[in-house]
Amino acid sequence: MSHPDELLRVEGIRKTFPGVVALDSVDFDLRRGEVHVLLGENGAGKSTLIKMLSGAYRPDSGRVLVGGEEVRIHGAQDAERLGIATIYQEFNLVPDLTVAENIFLGRQPRRFGLIDRKKMEADAAALLKRVGVTTPPHTKVRELGIARLQMVEIAKALSLDARVLVMDEPTAVLTSEEVEKLFRIVRALREEGVGIVFITHHLEEIAALGDRVTVLRDGRSVGQVPASTPEDELVRLMVGRSIDQQYPRLRGETGDALLSVDGLTRQGVFHNVGFEVRAGEVVGIAGLVGAGRTEVVRAVFGADDYDTGTVRVGGTPLPRYDVGAATAAGIGLVPEDRKGQGLLLDASVAENLGLVTLRSATRGGLVDRKAQHTAAARMAGQLGVRMAGLDQRVGTLSGGNQQKVVIGKWLLADIRVLILDEPTRGIDVGAKVEIYQLINELTAAGHAVLMISSDLPEVLGMSDRVLVMAQGRIAGEFTAGEATQDAVMALAVSTGPPPAGPTTRTITGKNGKADEENEEGVEGSRGH
Repeated sequence: MSHPDELLRVEGIRKTFPGVVALDSVDFDLRRGEVHVLLGENGAGKSTLIKMLSGAYRPDSGRVLVGGEEVRIHGAQDAERLGIATIYQEFNLVPDLTVAENIFLGRQPRRFGLIDRKKMEADAAALLKRVGVTTPPHTKVRELGIARLQMVEIAKALSLDARVLVMDEPTAVLTSEEVEKLFRIVRALREEGVGIVFITHHLEEIAALGDRVTVLRDGRSVGQVPASTPEDELVRLMVGRSIDQQYPRLRGETGDALLSVDGLTRQGVFHNVGFEVRAGEVVGIAGLVGAGRTEVVRAVFGADDYDTGTVRVGGTPLPRYDVGAATAAGIGLVPEDRKGQGLLLDASVAENLGLVTLRSATRGGLVDRKAQHTAAARMAGQLGVRMAGLDQRVGTLSGGNQQKVVIGKWLLADIRVLILDEPTRGIDVGAKVEIYQLINELTAAGHAVLMISSDLPEVLGMSDRVLVMAQGRIAGEFTAGEATQDAVMALAVSTGPPPAGPTTRTITGKNGKADEENEEGVEGSRGH
C-alpha cells in the first residue's frame, strides 16, 4: 500500500545490457519532503536506476509511478514534465553560455518573438538567491568553481518546478564548508516538500541528512533501513560481508631506497622538496589543498618540468620532463583524474590494460595482440575487475573497476614505484578495501608506493611514513606510530597561509542536532 505522501515509486524494475544484469526486480519509493539515500558499491545499479528516472534508459520490465499513476519516461522532456530533475556528477552545463542562459536553456522567456533577456536574468537572479548564490546571472559558466556549478544545477532544477530532485554524489568534490552550505539548501528544499534522492559514498552524511536508506547490491534492492542505522550495518548490507579493518595495512621490512627526490624546486609552486621511498614501503603525502602535492608527484613522473633538483630511481638519475624515461625506469602514476588522464574511456578494458606495455609488445611495427590480450585477461582476473568481458568499453565500468584498470596497466609494466594520487576518491567502501589490499600486495613484493590523499584517515591508516606539505615545502615527517590528525595538521598549517587554527566541521543533523567532526581544514578528510 502506498504512503499518502508518495511522490515516486518504482516496482520490479529490471534492466539488462549485453552480458550484464544491471537491475533485477528493484523496488524504490520517494515521499514528499524526505531525503531518501540510495546506497551501494560502484556497479550496484545506482546510476542505472537514476538514468531510468531521467529518461536516459528505459526499463526492460517493471513500472514507474509518479503521484500514483504509471508513467513512461522516454527522455529528458518527459522527466521534466513529470517534475523529475537529475543533477549528475558530470554537470550538464554549457561553459560558454551565461548562468541565466544555462538555467533556462531551451525555455527562455520571450517577448514579441525575441528572448526577453531582462526577465530571464531577473528570474535567474531570484533562483540563485534561493540557493544562496550571489553570482551575477550574466556570468559565463566557465568562470565558476565546482561548488557554484553545483548550485547553478540546483537553480536549474528549481526553475523546472521539480518535485523530485535526484543528486548523484553531490559532495564528492566539495570542501567541508561547501558541503554544509549544500546541506542547508537540501534541508530547505525538503521543508518545501521536495523529495530528494541522494547518492553518496560518505557514510557519515547519511545520518546527518537522510530519512531513509535503500541499499542496492549486485543490481538488487537488499534492504530499506532508517538513516540512523549504524555505519557497520550499512557496510554489511552494501558489500554482503563485514569489513573488520577499514585500513588493512600489512607492514613488513623495508629495503633500499627505490625513489630518491632531492632539492626539487619549481619557481612559485614547490621549493627544495626532498624525500625517499623504500622497497616495501608506503609513504603518504598529506597537506592542505594547494600545498603542491600533486605538482610534486607530476614532476617526479616527468609529466611537468621543474627548475632544479634531482629524481633518482634505484640510485640512477632521471632526466627532467620525460615521462618515457620515468616509465622505463619503473615509475607509474595513477592520476587524480582517472577518467581524464588515466584511461581512454572509449577503448576496451584490454586496450587500456595494455597501454603502458604497447611499445614493448610491438615487433616490426606490429603489435602482438594475442600476447597483449592474454596478459590483460590474467591481470583483470588477478584484480577482480567486474566486467562483461575484456572487450567492454572501460567508460562503462564502475569507478572502482576503472581504478583497478588504471592500476593494472602499471602492474603489467612491472613498475618498481607506483605513485597514487587520490586513489580512492569517488569509490565505495568495498572497492576501497580491495585497492588497499592491492597496495599491500605491491609492497609485499618489494615495490614502493607513494600516495597522496585528502582523506586524512586513509593517509594515517595506510602509510608507513607520512610527509606533510605546506605551501610547496615539506614541513615535516612522521612514522606511522607518531602520526595523528592533530600532529599532521599542526605541520600542515605551520608554513602555509595561517588559518585561524584547526577548524571543526559541523554537520547539523536533520533534527537540529550538531555532529562535530574534527576535519582540521583538510579537504575531504572525512572518515569513510
